Amino acid sequence: MNITFCRLSLFLTAMLGLVFSPASALVSPAVSAATISRTATAAPLPASLAWGWPLAGKPVVTRAFDPPAQPWLSGHRGVDLAAPQGAAVLAPTSGVVSFSGVVVNRSVLTITVDNGLRLSFEPVFSPLRAGDTVVRGQQIGAVKGPTHCDGSVTPSCLHWGVRDGNDYLNPLQFILDLRPSVLLSLMD
Repeated sequence: MNITFCRLSLFLTAMLGLVFSPASALVSPAVSAATISRTATAAPLPASLAWGWPLAGKPVVTRAFDPPAQPWLSGHRGVDLAAPQGAAVLAPTSGVVSFSGVVVNRSVLTITVDNGLRLSFEPVFSPLRAGDTVVRGQQIGAVKGPTHCDGSVTPSCLHWGVRDGNDYLNPLQFILDLRPSVLLSLMD
């Protein structure tokens, strides 16, 4: 029992020494300090992906992106952001209006950006028409009309979707860093 305790004590001492030792003691001589600083912090989102929110401030996400397993199944192909009726809707990035009209009973505005992505917003009353250019942060309309949040805990919302061809993307990936955290080995 004393031998087991002694081995455990040595093991813990060694582990604590590693935990509390300077990082350089854990690094292989082949790994430079530049490599450590480069890999220890996440790179920021590329400027092409750093969009703004389509509402003032940082709105509450009332329903998350939940794409269906198959294109024909039900799901949630965008995000819902809490927004009272009349709230200003802002362009998250620059682009060209490719659609402005009514779909079923909701006003929809679609903006196409340089890389071909299409951003859709509903219900948005907007004076803009197809072909109009918009810049990031510009008011493109206002939340107006029935929303699919009506009758839920959130009385009104803005639905924001992003499509790449026929594929729906999570709009939040263009604002927030949703990349998974990855632990990197400092040893080769």
